[in-house]
Amino acid sequence: MRSMMDNLELLKSISKPSPAKIILLVIDGLGGLPSPETGKTELESAGTPNLDQLAAKSICGLIDPISPGITPGSVPGHLALFGYDPCIFNTGRGMVEAIGIGFDIQPGDVAARGNFCTVDEAGLITDRRAGRISTEKCVELCQLLDGLVIDKVKILVRPVREHRFIAVFRGRGLASDISDSDPQQLSVTPMSITALSPEAGMIAGLANQFVTQAKTILAGHHPANMILLRGFSKLPQFPTMSKVYKLKPAVIAGYPMYRGLASLVGMEIIETGASIEDEFMTLKQSYANYDFFLLHIK
Repeated sequence: MRSMMDNLELLKSISKPSPAKIILLVIDGLGGLPSPETGKTELESAGTPNLDQLAAKSICGLIDPISPGITPGSVPGHLALFGYDPCIFNTGRGMVEAIGIGFDIQPGDVAARGNFCTVDEAGLITDRRAGRISTEKCVELCQLLDGLVIDKVKILVRPVREHRFIAVFRGRGLASDISDSDPQQLSVTPMSITALSPEAGMIAGLANQFVTQAKTILAGHHPANMILLRGFSKLPQFPTMSKVYKLKPAVIAGYPMYRGLASLVGMEIIETGASIEDEFMTLKQSYANYDFFLLHIK
């Protein structure tokens, strides 16, 4: 059986440029479970004449992006849609978010995705998203944490949107294979960050110290009085879509993470507004300049 790398090399050798245009429209999060009251999903309940018309003219089906029984996160799920085996080509959320907001990544940087969260007096998490604080509040809190130095490692903190931020660890000899502090559930304490390899012991200790200092700094800023970190990662090297598929690809997406992920596989980021109407107008204006578009709607 060919490996994914072999498959990409094969695709490079047989792919050819084409005058055709491709639009990969991803309506992220559209699916849902039936309502207990009606027994219908959101799509079954809503009026969707345009989607109905598209479906009637399309070949429809279901796919497992990774494998049956595995629910993929945003990064591996979208990599699979781009034609990259996420079991081979994968990266943590931190670096993807950092690239998505245009952060100046340096060689050796380790990035983590962060949430401002709420903890009670016992240190138990009561809200993983701190009530979805405003982006303006996030900017203010990030400024309080930005620039901390622990054992000669500088920690750069930047806002993403609402309660989300990135923390970039910059120093010598940093590994990225460490665990998350986010337990992704309520009524428990944030988890201690642990090394997943012998080389990662130093950054695990640094990350735990950063979390401890952040808790002290944020103590008076309820509901955003604590942080959760996950997706520690370094800058990966992926084959670009232009080399593999002979395409000139671009991404139109409102949320930074998806812009960052698309950028990792060589898509050019086209600036756009936040609404669905803005994204389709951007597509119309840019249509002549590219032959592959990822149009992502969150």
